[in-house]
Amino acid sequence: MKSQPIKEDGSKEITLILADDHQVVRQGLRKLLEAEPHFRVIGQAGNGLEVTRLVARLRPNVLVLDLMMPGLNGLEVARQVAKRSPRTHVVILSMHRDESYVLEALKNGAAAYVLKDSSAEELIKAVEEAAAGRHYLSPPLSNSAIEAYVQRASAVAMDPYDSLSSREREVLQLAAEGHTNTEIGKRLFISPRTVEIHRANMMDKLALRNQTDLIRYALKRGILPND
Repeated sequence: MKSQPIKEDGSKEITLILADDHQVVRQGLRKLLEAEPHFRVIGQAGNGLEVTRLVARLRPNVLVLDLMMPGLNGLEVARQVAKRSPRTHVVILSMHRDESYVLEALKNGAAAYVLKDSSAEELIKAVEEAAAGRHYLSPPLSNSAIEAYVQRASAVAMDPYDSLSSREREVLQLAAEGHTNTEIGKRLFISPRTVEIHRANMMDKLALRNQTDLIRYALKRGILPND
């Protein structure tokens, strides 16, 4: 296992990737986090599909990730990162304080969940805790309830969404965003015919009949922003 570089002050350097679909937000986050001498931002992305590829290539200590991302939502990004790059710890940034989002984030492998109206100090603490392999929930989410959140997340009964493959989840979001099979194929580097097969399998597993059902499901599930 590769150790983290040691800074002159004795602290271990924490490498980060920032993922948000708004460039001005990423710039603000970078400025805020790099003010900490032991933080180093090594990459940025504005699309969920880009994030997973960037993490696979750069292997940061921490991924600071917006919950709502185009291409692939933050919850699915967190799940894929936890599976493919387990040494990268995910800090979810979200405006949603609903318990269901927190449970889903922890279930998908996120180490921390930080509300967007939290202070800079809270985000910094979340990054440090995540990098150390610990869980963290920002106030007003109860930090003392983390164990209960994790236990409840792991105890949630399996639903049809859990049966979808990673590729089917990618097709689900892109299709819900209105992309054609050809457009989805180009983004995922697969043929339109393969997209069609994944889409049919996904629709069948979720018992969805048409595009309207698909969009409603994506909105209800929180895959698409409901605003």
